[in-house]
Amino acid sequence: MRAGLPFLILALAVSLMLLVWHFHSTSNSRPASGPASSYQFSNAVSATNPAHAPSGTTMLKAHNLRLRKGPNFRVYVRWLHGKMIPTHNRIDPSFDDPESFFLDIESGVIRANIGDISNFLNVSGSGSSPLKKITLSGDGNQVKINGTLHKIFPLPIELIATIAPAADNQIQMHVEKLSILKVPLIGLLSRIHITISDLIHPGGVPGIKVSGDDIFFDTQKLLPPPHLWGQLTSVHIVNPDLEVIYGNAQNAATQVEQWRNFLQLRGGNIEFGKLTMHDVDLVMIDISNDAWFDLDLAHYQQQLVNGYTRMTPQAGLQIFMPDLDELPPSKANLDVTMEWLKNRNLPPPADLSAR
Repeated sequence: MRAGLPFLILALAVSLMLLVWHFHSTSNSRPASGPASSYQFSNAVSATNPAHAPSGTTMLKAHNLRLRKGPNFRVYVRWLHGKMIPTHNRIDPSFDDPESFFLDIESGVIRANIGDISNFLNVSGSGSSPLKKITLSGDGNQVKINGTLHKIFPLPIELIATIAPAADNQIQMHVEKLSILKVPLIGLLSRIHITISDLIHPGGVPGIKVSGDDIFFDTQKLLPPPHLWGQLTSVHIVNPDLEVIYGNAQNAATQVEQWRNFLQLRGGNIEFGKLTMHDVDLVMIDISNDAWFDLDLAHYQQQLVNGYTRMTPQAGLQIFMPDLDELPPSKANLDVTMEWLKNRNLPPPADLSAR
């Protein structure tokens, strides 16, 4: 399963980082969903295929995932419930092809550390941006952005804005104050006019629209695939994190707080690596009893190799995985050779005999 499924969750956080870099406004939020249904763990891991889900849809649930993207970036998923929907009728979703599906999020609570977001933007997100050396801070719906704007010569700036969800899966950032900080060449400042448009590359960024003191972020266009859709109901800072909420998820996240950490897929068909699974019944479970299920998006296969898998009576798969920091330094090759198959007197592989 490569970075497909976990990557889509990372993609959400990346868009939020970009939102904190660019800014947006529109207060017509989509109507809130109804009361959260009663959540039971047995229901979550049982076969559920809601009547409103299209035929062939793969349902997804996740609880307490800490997803890694590189050595210094984390995305924290307290709760996620949604559908993995194929983008083509005759092609199954594939974890190896993020364009093959999109995620329709029914409810979700996702966080990313503000410091990680700043580092991400400075290392990889702002290469073509006029705004450099970005630092973020804030509380609630207020965001403060400090950086260096390259216009004629480097200018240290400070921007204060409010963030909010907007219609059509967009995020709004309303800029309340944009100021140039102390610069020795005071005489030149009177000739320099800074606008919000100066913070965005002249070529423009797909999915970002500037309107007066607002910048609108279309998360579907802004995000890399797999694309996301859902009812974005809240975006705010809960120090030290940026938190986004889809649907009526705050209720659900509270009710599932004592559940084990897991990632589950049910229904439809999916492809991953050399395998295709029909009527999907797959759950990845955290072996440890700590607060987060730590998944490394770049090296998740090492976690699979060092965990263990079992088949359920319903022909489903349960994969028990260790956290990344619990992996041994190395593991022997698990291939079963023809030489071993030809000689019944050879001992079984060490990892099998140890169980």
